[in-house]
Amino acid sequence: MVEVSLHVSASPERVFAVLADGWSYAGWVVGAAHIRSVDAGWPAVGTRVHHSVGAWPLQVQDETVVLEVDPPRVLELEAGLWPLGAARVRFELTEVDGGTRISMEEQAKGGPAVLVPEVAQALFLVPRNRETLRRLADLVLRKD
Repeated sequence: MVEVSLHVSASPERVFAVLADGWSYAGWVVGAAHIRSVDAGWPAVGTRVHHSVGAWPLQVQDETVVLEVDPPRVLELEAGLWPLGAARVRFELTEVDGGTRISMEEQAKGGPAVLVPEVAQALFLVPRNRETLRRLADLVLRKD
């Protein structure tokens, strides 16, 4: 499992509000290019964000489903990574002095990606997920 974290000067409720906006997903998830639809009730367990991944014209249609939610503390997702399989992605929000610590854990789940050693996965996932958290923080801090 690969974990990164970031401190943001906002409340867990404010951070979770961005996570709970499925239409914002492509604005902060590195690799997500376009949101096709968001299930009613997102982010309830079992609801999905239907998105495209990659650059046009090589975009892949995929989806992300909610596995666990405990507002405003936890959001766990299964993100499609076709053709590589899927990943379990968990966000934990912890209130700290001056804001929130956002922790993001990612683990390959199914498909060929599970065969890649965690050390090798981290070479790609750590920078990608740090950028994801930076984008999330940018949206949190400008959201009114």
